[in-house]
Amino acid sequence: MANQPHRGLRRLLNATGYSWAGLKAVWRNEEAFRQEALLCLILTPLALWLGNDGVERVLLIGSLLLIIFAELVNSGIEAVVDRIGPERHELSGRAKDIGSAAVFVSLVNASVVWILLLWD
Repeated sequence: MANQPHRGLRRLLNATGYSWAGLKAVWRNEEAFRQEALLCLILTPLALWLGNDGVERVLLIGSLLLIIFAELVNSGIEAVVDRIGPERHELSGRAKDIGSAAVFVSLVNASVVWILLLWD
């Protein structure tokens, strides 16, 4: 029975490999991702130290992970649009702008969370 999807542990291992390949690709090809990842690397220990309890620490770190998530999605959108072709198209520009807006919103969210929790 050829072409049956993998199940169980094999599927999990394959998915982990694909995820790791995606992280390596975005690190290698996207300067914005590298900058945001380094920011998160610096701020995560600070969040653990500054957070007064588990909830505050989760909010501080979660807001940072949301930036990484948004940048991964944005980079994926940009890669697909660029794969289609280099010519300008309204929908391609819109897709890239919306992906960029998602990153911007995640950065605003992290800023608001950090300011509100640390101001208190």
